[in-house]
Amino acid sequence: MVEDRHVIETLGKVEVVIENGEITSVGSSEMTYCPMFHAMHGVDELNEEFIRKNINFRIEDFGMCTPDRVVEMDDAVTVGISEILKTNMEKGNIDCVVGACDGAGTLLMTNPRVVQGVGGRVSGLISTTPIPEVIKKLEERDSVILDPKTAELNQLEGLKLALDKGYKNIAITILPSPMVKDIRDYPVDDDVNIYIFVAHTTGIEPDKVGMLFDNADIVTACASKAISEYADKYEPYYYGVKVPIFCASEDGRRLLDIRLEKIGKPLSTNVYPRNKDDAPHKLL
Repeated sequence: MVEDRHVIETLGKVEVVIENGEITSVGSSEMTYCPMFHAMHGVDELNEEFIRKNINFRIEDFGMCTPDRVVEMDDAVTVGISEILKTNMEKGNIDCVVGACDGAGTLLMTNPRVVQGVGGRVSGLISTTPIPEVIKKLEERDSVILDPKTAELNQLEGLKLALDKGYKNIAITILPSPMVKDIRDYPVDDDVNIYIFVAHTTGIEPDKVGMLFDNADIVTACASKAISEYADKYEPYYYGVKVPIFCASEDGRRLLDIRLEKIGKPLSTNVYPRNKDDAPHKLL
């Protein structure tokens, strides 16, 4: 039997293993609080019972890590990475998103609803194995899978594939890693734009934060103390207080503001200090 095993990092940097549609392992974490879940659902403590309940909801609701995976979706929240990408793709500012999907691995997406569906409600994907039904759904919606046989996760190779396909305005979603710099340093033609979106930063080491801001365009705060302290020191443009989205470049600010303008929200700001009464607590 082909292995069916998916590892995601979620809800306070906890590793959860899902095999054959069932949770088989829930790791531990120093983190017991998530500002997003507190803001949206009033959750004060991320214990194992809540984590299992939340992940089971995702499995049942949109088939996460199963053949029933929903791959198209409307906006999940007001402003998140997938919403920024979806809006900018609809407006023609981005023609390809290099993302990652459970059951498929790294993939190229050109359909805005697929961009939202793949990224809208999934946490950090650490590893995954191929699910033929998911791959078929994605390919039917014009997505290209980097390696359908292995569901490899490799965003640099995804960038190379996007360039081979001739895309010029390429957005890449990625977890914090040295590969962020590798992607930024990868040689491209003058008419090619690469936009890097870094998500799931909870628990990142302080000495890695500068590299992200030096090379990315958008960096999400998640529940990262190091990201929050870096922002307070260097004062990048941002949107949101409880779970800020930080602009690491002018391109990042432009793409974020296009989403904010569409939904009638105030544009990004660099007013500091941020309102500490509203900011997340118990950061990691």
